[in-house]
Amino acid sequence: MSKLQKMFKGAAVLAVSCGVLSACGADTAETQANPEDVNQEIINNLVEAGFPVDDIMVADGKVYVGRDAHVTHEASVEMLQNVGSQEQYHTTNLVGTSVTKICVNPTSTFNSYSRLSAGLTAAIENYNQRGLRITFARGPTTGCTANITAQTMSGTGGSAGFPSGGRPYGTINIGTGLQSYSADVNEHVITHELGHAIGFRHSDYYNRSISCGGSATNEGTAGVGAIHIPGTPTTATRGGSVMNSCFSSSETGEWTSSDITALNYLY
Repeated sequence: MSKLQKMFKGAAVLAVSCGVLSACGADTAETQANPEDVNQEIINNLVEAGFPVDDIMVADGKVYVGRDAHVTHEASVEMLQNVGSQEQYHTTNLVGTSVTKICVNPTSTFNSYSRLSAGLTAAIENYNQRGLRITFARGPTTGCTANITAQTMSGTGGSAGFPSGGRPYGTINIGTGLQSYSADVNEHVITHELGHAIGFRHSDYYNRSISCGGSATNEGTAGVGAIHIPGTPTTATRGGSVMNSCFSSSETGEWTSSDITALNYLY
């Protein structure tokens, strides 16, 4: 086992499930190669792409960056093939034009939590109100050109991941602890995780302390995988975006003006 693998094995105890004040970001199956070898290659690709080593972790057999975004092998390779500017932000991987209707399919367990269920409906409406080239629908339904499963996890945050192969990330995980928080907070977290699934980075990826407090933490830029969206600020503010790394218990669940600009530019 390499020194880097040992480091991440030790870091696996750091939870990728996020608490209140923390919003998170996931993808489908890896290859059938040895999982440790695949993860090591993903880590190598991320380091080459410019992500700091101390911002990459392995948890439950998956590689995460920015503490909430699962990176698959395919996505890590795509990051090496695209170069953006260093400067609201999106990944190099976006949803392709062949995807027009994304169906979000909650599990029965997800639906058993009334506020998570209501938050999903509100989050879908957030996107559909914008008149984008992609629409969202709550499944099961017909006419889907891509699907996302909404399922539960422990804690009061969420996790998702970035698109690959022109398709949105296939799963969002939402913490059951959010049942104890307002409908607006549930709407916020689910809107945030769907944002990751279609390619949005954290607005304060370069300094998570802006929304999370504590010491400054940079998720990694190096011009790869954090592309500035024209017309949006290059600096983040607390409460300035649904896509900030962390959230508070007073969130409204609604887009900010810069969020809307970013959505309109990309989709």
